Amino acid sequence: MGNWYWWMLLGMAVVTYLPRAIPLTFLEGKELPPAVSGVLRNIPYAVLGALIFPAILYAQPDDLLFGVIGLASAALIAWWGGGVMGTVLGTIAILAVYSLLAG
Repeated sequence: MGNWYWWMLLGMAVVTYLPRAIPLTFLEGKELPPAVSGVLRNIPYAVLGALIFPAILYAQPDDLLFGVIGLASAALIAWWGGGVMGTVLGTIAILAVYSLLAG
């Protein structure tokens, strides 16, 4: 391992640590405005959606409809109050039936 490896590792550690340490240091004991707090509270859900959505559409690369049906069924089951397990199992069942019918 060359010297560049350790500098790269140190650089990655710094850029990972700074975004966590700066707010902790400077915002300690301060109350954020409700609008900022609301935005920060929703970031994990937005990131999760951005990471999962492309994978949903390309779950079966040759069959885009598979991902669309899976997304629609999961959204509808969750909307109707299916809970996490109900949504997952229901979507699996619907996609299994679709796979059998589509051949």
